[in-house]
Amino acid sequence: MSSEATRSGRWFEGLQAGCERLLHPKADDGKKAEHCRLLAVLLAGPFVVAPLLTQAVASSFGLLTAVSALCVAVGLTWFCALLLSIRGRLVEAGSIALLIGTLVLAVAVGFAGGLATPAAMLAVALPVEAYWVTRSRNAGYLGGLAAIAAVLGASWLTNEASAGAQIWLWLSPALYAATIALRTMASAEGEAATEHAADMLPEACFDAVVVRLAKNGEAVNASAKAADLFELDPDLLLGTGLFDRIHVADRVGFMCAVAAARDSGEASRCTARVRMPSVTGGVYYRAFEIEIVRPHEYTETVSVLIRDGTENAVLREELDQAREKAGTIEVAKSRFLAAVSHELRTPLNAIIGFSDMLLHPQISGEMSTKQSEQVALIREAGNHLLSVVNAILDVSKIESGSYEIVVEPFDLRPTAQLCCAMLNPQAQDKGVNLSVKIPDNLGSVMGDQRAVQQILINLVSNAIKFTPEGGNVSVTAVSTEELVRIFVNDTGIGISAEDLSSLGQPFRQVQNDYTRQFQGTGLGLSLVKGLVKLHGGTMSIESAPGLGTTVMVGLPAAGGETLEGKTGDCDGNALRKTA
Repeated sequence: MSSEATRSGRWFEGLQAGCERLLHPKADDGKKAEHCRLLAVLLAGPFVVAPLLTQAVASSFGLLTAVSALCVAVGLTWFCALLLSIRGRLVEAGSIALLIGTLVLAVAVGFAGGLATPAAMLAVALPVEAYWVTRSRNAGYLGGLAAIAAVLGASWLTNEASAGAQIWLWLSPALYAATIALRTMASAEGEAATEHAADMLPEACFDAVVVRLAKNGEAVNASAKAADLFELDPDLLLGTGLFDRIHVADRVGFMCAVAAARDSGEASRCTARVRMPSVTGGVYYRAFEIEIVRPHEYTETVSVLIRDGTENAVLREELDQAREKAGTIEVAKSRFLAAVSHELRTPLNAIIGFSDMLLHPQISGEMSTKQSEQVALIREAGNHLLSVVNAILDVSKIESGSYEIVVEPFDLRPTAQLCCAMLNPQAQDKGVNLSVKIPDNLGSVMGDQRAVQQILINLVSNAIKFTPEGGNVSVTAVSTEELVRIFVNDTGIGISAEDLSSLGQPFRQVQNDYTRQFQGTGLGLSLVKGLVKLHGGTMSIESAPGLGTTVMVGLPAAGGETLEGKTGDCDGNALRKTA
């Protein structure tokens, strides 16, 4: 029995809830109540008949035989209950139960002294219980025939009982009468609870229309507020009236919310458009917020609270429009950057190319030292601007989802050595020691070799840029079955914990007295993050001011499981902050 049923005194509903746990899955909603009632009769019946059967058999055959007969009767009855729980066949279990009841009653009444004893009154139990279980007159008539058969059998087995035993023969009829009284009280209590449940959600307590739905989903009553909110008579919502007025696209969500509230007992919510009466004769729908609750644990009706949802619907529409507008602006920005980048690359290539020509005396002739320095500055500025344009173009492609990579296994060691060879002149000019320590037995990387090379160039270039003279920059790697981890370590200025979260955002650079000495756009790490994410990899940064920085990039190993969707987030929150 549930605690709620116990607290409220609804013992019968608690017993019913306990019986429902023993039901077979075949006991659908239409037959569940009959299964529960039959189980209750089979489980409780032996306790009612036990005093009569034990006394009747003991007076003729002794106490040991009486106990044996009682065990057989209880075993057969509970076996029938087990059969109903396992097989779920109501007619089969009911027929067997009626047969067992007939035999037990005939034996008990017969050996108790026959029809002249108070035990004979139990004959009415067979038709009464048959009707109570099935609520069917035919079943009651069949129980009556079984009672006649039991009476005839008892007459054949009649054994005169002693006068002293007649008093105890009233015990079983009294117990049965008590069960009838308790069931009558429970039925009256259930009707009162139903009436009380109908008043649990008075419409005066809510600024909403209250509609109660029966088990089949039809509305059984609607509050008077429907006249104000829906501008129609509440009776028009009864039956399938409410469901028919809900927009077709919202009906599935509404029924799912009703089913969820009925099954779980917890309130569920949904939004639905309801057809409103129109003066012009057209179709007019209005948005409403709907909340579905089940007033009581043991009732199958649900209460639907309907409130005006026009304001929320307008807000949601405005939010959707704002999101769509923001997405459009983002796409336009990416397209603009891509277009500008393409337009800038052509003249920049020309500037860089003619600068190279001017620096070769064989092509353009001799120039003064000052002229050569100026042309070299033009070429250097052009190369830097071209690298910025290329970075902007790549970041735009990644953000728009148009950056394509060709994933294939390749050896990381030659790629890392090539990148460091390209950046070694830059390191030598700054007096920084650049080294590559890739083990020979490192497994292959599964990725785009060109993109991984771009990742290494950006990371090593950044490390060299922010490492003072005499410092060290190293590239190392380790591998597991699923991941190849690449470490770019430097002994540079380091990064404070509060600045780590902003790293990797486009056009964001850490600003301090030292970094202001260097030009840059902050696109390098943003590009690295995007390329790592395209590979389904991981990225983390560990740094502290004055102690240097270590950037770890994890890429899928050849033959390993792809990491996309698992650890390939690569956002600012993934950067570890360590001192």
